[in-house]
Amino acid sequence: MKIFIARLAGTPVFDPAGDRIGRVRDVVVAIAGTAPPRVHGLVVEVQPRRRIFLPITRVRGIEIGAVVFSGQINVRRFEQRATENLAIGEMLDLVVEVDGERMTVLDLAMEENARAEWMITKVAVTKGGPRLGLRRRGPTKIVDWSEVKGFGAVQKDQGAANLLVAFETMRAADLASALHELPDKRRAEVAAALDDVRLADVLEELPERDQIGIMSRLSPGRAADVLEEMNPDDAADLLQDLPAEQAEALMALMEPEEAASVRRLLVYPENTAGGIMTSEPVVLPPNATVAEALAHIRQRDVTPTVAAQVYVARQPIETPTGRYLGLAHFQRLLREPPSALLGGIMDISIDPIKPDFTLHQVTYYLATYNLMAAPVVDEVGRLVGAVTVDDVLDHLLPDDWREQDHGAGPGHD
Repeated sequence: MKIFIARLAGTPVFDPAGDRIGRVRDVVVAIAGTAPPRVHGLVVEVQPRRRIFLPITRVRGIEIGAVVFSGQINVRRFEQRATENLAIGEMLDLVVEVDGERMTVLDLAMEENARAEWMITKVAVTKGGPRLGLRRRGPTKIVDWSEVKGFGAVQKDQGAANLLVAFETMRAADLASALHELPDKRRAEVAAALDDVRLADVLEELPERDQIGIMSRLSPGRAADVLEEMNPDDAADLLQDLPAEQAEALMALMEPEEAASVRRLLVYPENTAGGIMTSEPVVLPPNATVAEALAHIRQRDVTPTVAAQVYVARQPIETPTGRYLGLAHFQRLLREPPSALLGGIMDISIDPIKPDFTLHQVTYYLATYNLMAAPVVDEVGRLVGAVTVDDVLDHLLPDDWREQDHGAGPGHD
């Protein structure tokens, strides 16, 4: 039975008891001359964002939507050896030669032989180089491994289109984790191929070092466009990590309204309510209806923590708003008639926090009132933003928490 490797990306992995332990992120192979590469095993991502090695000898079955293994696996973090290649991360989109023509690798197929060894036996290719793009690629054909030349230089002349196909269903946090594990060159290629919105979502989930590395490889105009798509608080955090001149140059290229939201956040010290808040909470006037409020928090680009409550303020309702009046929890909105006015159902019993509240004070506030988010109001009573619980967690955890292993030493069986 042929298993096409790109389709394995994201497949759930189950232990012998039927419990899901993680998802397939790549396939480890060893290229040796012209012979079909031997499959060593799978790279499996387990929580919290740790990649481990599952030897192919312990894989009991590979089916649609499930990989099942037997026995026990080593939970140490996976580290790629010099003699190994990652099929998805390094071999898809490679430009190779088939019958004297330049072709692009779309997928690889592995099969189990009579000795119970898994080998890469087939290669799916399309005519031309990676610049052809997914929508304009030519006919696809499947050839034997022996018919293909060019796998000896895995990192040379690779594109990113088909790797993106393998990763397209991943959540932003999972794609960020996958990018973090790629070689620098490959990471930059994939990041450059993402659209602005997707790249913005992924950057928000990457460690600081990866963020800076990717931004430094983008043109200033593209980098500014991506910053505009990021949440203002995440964009402000990223800009603070860049050299001051570069940060100022990027903000000058941003749309004035988007840049203004980021600049307002940059005036507050880090680890204060003003420094970690979002400047784009859901704000409506008191004469808005419950139906209008529900329509706003139902929008796809509103995160769950931001959608947890609607803030009520006098005009203007863009931050900094007119006088802050109160808030309406989303559960209260669900219980009220659609025609009810926010001014009549808002909660005025919870005092807002000030921009200079420390991280400790904000954490204590959210825990005390069991809130997902807190309104931030300045000295003249204007709503300037909201601090969400995910913002707080992001700053409570160590700076390198996205890179931490939480497991034993490196290596694999």
